[in-house]
Amino acid sequence: MAYKESYAGRINRKLNKKLHVVEVAAGRKKADLVLKNATYVNVFCNQLSRGDIAVASGLIAGMGEHYEGEIEVDMSGKLVLPGFVDAHIHLESSLVSPKEFAKAVLPHGTTTVITDPHEIANVMGTDGIEYMLQATEDLPLDVRFMLPSCVPATPLDESGANLDYRAIDSFYEHNRVEGLAEMMNYVGVANADEQVLEKIVAAQAHHKKIDGHAPGLSGNDLNAYVAAGVYSDHECSDMGDALAKLERGQYIMIREGTAARNLDALLPLLTPQYYTYCMFCTDDKHPNDLLEKGHIEEGHRRGRGPHHRRQVREPSCCPLLPAQQPRRHRARLPCRLRYHR
Repeated sequence: MAYKESYAGRINRKLNKKLHVVEVAAGRKKADLVLKNATYVNVFCNQLSRGDIAVASGLIAGMGEHYEGEIEVDMSGKLVLPGFVDAHIHLESSLVSPKEFAKAVLPHGTTTVITDPHEIANVMGTDGIEYMLQATEDLPLDVRFMLPSCVPATPLDESGANLDYRAIDSFYEHNRVEGLAEMMNYVGVANADEQVLEKIVAAQAHHKKIDGHAPGLSGNDLNAYVAAGVYSDHECSDMGDALAKLERGQYIMIREGTAARNLDALLPLLTPQYYTYCMFCTDDKHPNDLLEKGHIEEGHRRGRGPHHRRQVREPSCCPLLPAQQPRRHRARLPCRLRYHR
């Protein structure tokens, strides 16, 4: 019989962790790790900062002039920045196991991905979702999940399962499940289909967010889609579509993957007016592209453009914005770092 931690035990465990982090941050206790003399990209204020970075219990406890640690690493001459986040991907599209996928993307600076196991669920139903959750445990890559919203993808499709909101509801209790994945049935949402809307309502009942998938949707149909609670979109292929959704409060995921490449068309979003509502994603990334072109850093590299002023703003779209959205607060932006020689 599995041990179930009591509420009091959980509070005590978290209190001990909090005490450790605060003592380290205040400089009264040695950190677990200190990155000494670091130059780091501060994505909160879009600038390069310098100092020691103290890490305690997997969190950045503080940055300052002098910290001591059980382990100290001199970062002189290196650049430290948060790991990149892929805001929307189907891991199955990599055509390798999650373990092998992690090996491929970590050298490119990706430390977190938010995956939709839609493809495997279309074949295996909830068993496929369970497999993906188990296969991504204890990886050096932080894998978060959005639950598939449309299995089958359309009523005409033949698939291995038909998942209503009841079939996926229990998965919301998993600590790496962040919400409901791309709501592809935007026609059903706009026309107030009850079976479609109940999936959104169920996700919201668990205080989760809903990602979107609505290419070209406009006018009152788009108003209805956003009013239903769909907060993002990764299907924009031109500025007109992106701006229509931004005007209604949606976040835009700029997609640069294998099957679809929208970065060039959406580069004008990477300006002070819009970039705080943008994220990078790949959606699908095949092995040859991962090996030859890289992962999320491809968007960062190409998005910088000729002007140096973009070079600090751009990384904010990679780690900060996907991590700080309401349903992604557990992405733990400060935890995972990378550095350049």
